[in-house]
This record gives sequence, structure tokens and C-alpha cells, in this order.
Amino acid sequence: MPESPQSPALSGQLLAAARAIRAVLGGQSLSEALESIPAAQRPAAQALSFHAMRRLGHARAARERLVPRRPPERLVEALILLGLSLLEASLRQAEGAAQPPGTPVYHEHTLVHQLVEAAAADRRTRPAKGLINAVLRRYARERATLRAALDAQPEAVWNHPGWWIDIVRDAWPDNWHAILEAADQPPPMALRANVRRIGRDALRARLEAAGLAARPVGEDGLILDAPRPVRDIPGYAEGWWSVQDPSAQRAARLLPLRDGERVLDACAAPGGKTAHLLERHALRLTALDSDARRLERVGDNLRRLGLESPDVSLRCADAARPAGWWDGRPYDAILADVPCTASGVVRRHPDIRWLRRADDLARTAALQARIVDALWPLLAAGGHLLYATCSIFPQEGESQVRAFLERHPEARRLPAPGHILPGGPDGGDGFFYALLRKPA
Repeated sequence: MPESPQSPALSGQLLAAARAIRAVLGGQSLSEALESIPAAQRPAAQALSFHAMRRLGHARAARERLVPRRPPERLVEALILLGLSLLEASLRQAEGAAQPPGTPVYHEHTLVHQLVEAAAADRRTRPAKGLINAVLRRYARERATLRAALDAQPEAVWNHPGWWIDIVRDAWPDNWHAILEAADQPPPMALRANVRRIGRDALRARLEAAGLAARPVGEDGLILDAPRPVRDIPGYAEGWWSVQDPSAQRAARLLPLRDGERVLDACAAPGGKTAHLLERHALRLTALDSDARRLERVGDNLRRLGLESPDVSLRCADAARPAGWWDGRPYDAILADVPCTASGVVRRHPDIRWLRRADDLARTAALQARIVDALWPLLAAGGHLLYATCSIFPQEGESQVRAFLERHPEARRLPAPGHILPGGPDGGDGFFYALLRKPA
């Protein structure tokens, strides 16, 4: 977002973003919070709130120094945190410091004025106009003095919870700095060509004819030179492509499949990997998910891509309890893209790091173990199970698979990427893949 002159719309955008931030502070996901914002304000509110989430550790530490007592009204706190994160970006810009692409930057005085105007527009924050103004102006004056204290706080430096920083540092001692820094960079926008309708090279030519530059990634993917609304990209309604991260695009290539095989995509929503499997092979596939609302998105995606078929069924059920839904016939292949902390996709969902708690990791790891143990008996002899998570935490990846192999010594582990760290050679998210084979 470029520097902006004073605009009546800016205060409204700031207030909308603050409301979304307040929702995250209360435990709601940012995606859900943004859905309640009017469509006209949503893109700007998303850009502003995403920036605030990526700088929340620093902003919180600064707020605690400037206002030791947290404001009782959460929306006031959200406006202060948003203001501090944006003010820091503006001051860094003035210094000529490098910043991530798309960082929202405004003139310092414009920003403070518009934040005060935003506070004046809501009865809950109106009494705090003076406080917000004073905090931001004091930060601008005392920033150099505050810097030494903030630089001593890991959460302020790395903008992740302390427990998260500790896990990443212990797991990846040689490159934990780069992993945490990558999490604060906006991710690229990647498309996956629906090869049933258009080849990757033909899609690239169509995009370039429309003035959109893209480079190949993987077998079926393209990375756009800059993100764009999906409906502004040629071929969306025609089902030529789907938005899918390069790391996620690996799943369908890793499962060794043949046409006509019986396949289970457990934990399938929102359906990106389901669709990719069906684009590559004619399968008898069941897409399973425990969330009925998210399962509807799987159906929507399959319809748009022209992949609906009598051989494809959607089932709302718990993958960890197959007694309630399995028909007793074994599957030739199973994709177990199990629930996780999503620690590998914080570039796309920067609120995740602040919504998770340290004890969530043990809970998700236990759930993952229950799911793969429940699915293993459903796999046919000679069949393959691909275990996947969008996590960089070993407890949900390498350690999880090693524990599974101890419980199931008959399983054979085949070559697969293992942990993929975010921002690697293909610019993808953090992921983990393990391919397991049941003896014939």
C-alpha cells in the first residue's frame, strides 16, 4: 500500500482493521473476522490487519512500555497496536530501511490523525482519542530510547510467541532466524493448472496475453509476479486453475496412483489436494472431512473445475472413527493431510501464531496419531499412505512418523521430502510429507 494523502476513507479502513484485530485478540481467526467487514473495505482491512499480525510482538512490547496497563476496551488496544505497527513501518521507510513488499506506509502525521479519527467514529473508542494520540506521538519521539529495551525481548524482535521461537530454535538450530524472518514475508500467489482443461504452458500464455507475468513451478504450477484477486485472473470461472501453494502441490505427485484405484482423501477440506488428485487420475475417490461447512467448499471447487463424477463422493465424518463411515472395502491409497498447528503457513495466516497456545502442539500431535492409526487398517496390502501436515514442528512431522513406525513396524517408509521449510527454492510454505507403504 503506497503512501496515501489524508482521505476520509482511511480512518474507516483503520477502524475496520482494528475490529478484525480485536477479534483475533479475543480468540477468533482473522479470516472469520474479515468476513464480517463490508466488501468495499475488506481488501484494505486485510492488508492492514495482516501487517499488524506480522508486527504484533513488537507492537505489544512497545504498548506495554508506553501503557503498562492494558486498556480495558479491546478495540482501543487494537487501535493502539495497529497504530504502533504502522507507525514503525512509516518510520523505517523514512530511514530507508528495507521492508517486505506491500508494507502499508503513510505519512506519520496523516497516520496519527486518521487513527484518532477512527477512534472518534466508534462510541467504545471515542473516550480514548487522547490516549491513542499521546501513545503514538510518544512512540515517535522515544523510539530510539525504546529500541534497546525492545531488542532485548525475543517476541518483539521475531514477532512470534516465546514458546514458538523456542521450538523453532531447538528444531532448526542452523537456520531458525531465517525461518522466523520468512514467516513475516508475504507469500507468492501460486496457481495450479487444471490439466483436464488446460496445460500449464497454455495457461501461462493466456495469462501473459492478459498482461499477467508468471513463472513455472513444479509440474503444474505457476507463480504470479504479484498477487491479484482471483476473479481478475483469466480462467477462474472456466475452471482452468486453482490457487494452491507450491508445497501443497507436491501431494498429488507423491502418491503413486493409477486410474481406477480406490482412494481416500481424509481431512480433505477445502479440497485443493482432492481436486489435484482428480485432475491427474480417474479415481474412485472419497473426500472425507469432519466439518460440514468446509466440506461444502470441496464440492464447490470440484464443480468449478469440472471434476464432479459418480465415482467421487463427499462424506462428513471423523477420520479417527472409521467404524461410523467405512464400508469395509480397503483403499489403494490414502492421503492423510491431518489437522495441525499450521506452523508452516503463517505467511498466509499471520494470526495463527497468536491464536495457538503451547499446549496445542501436544493435542494436535495426539490427534494426528489417532487418525493415522485409525486409517492404517483401511489401506489395502501393497497400498500407500501419504502423511502430510502444513507444519514445521517436528512433533507433527518427523517425530510423528518415527513414532508411527515404532507402532507399525510392518510399514515401509519410501522416499518423500520430509520437512519443507517456508520460502525454499520454489517459494512454498512449510510442509511435511512422509510416504508409507503397507506390505503386499
